[in-house]
Amino acid sequence: MSDVQSLTSRIDELEIRLTHQDQIIDDLNETIARQWREIEALTRQLAKLGDRIHLVEEHAGEPASTEPPPPHY
Repeated sequence: MSDVQSLTSRIDELEIRLTHQDQIIDDLNETIARQWREIEALTRQLAKLGDRIHLVEEHAGEPASTEPPPPHY
């Protein structure tokens, strides 16, 4: 009877460990998915900022206005 109880106890412990490991895996998976969504959003934002910087650099050498300066210059 002791062997049966010992085996039952070991099986119960393994089942408990498996349940905890399954929960940890699910939690880690959700964390990774959330981080991946955030990385994608940040990548899109960085690309937009890069485009804006590129436009600013293209127009940096152009005069602010096409009007001639006032005569007192």
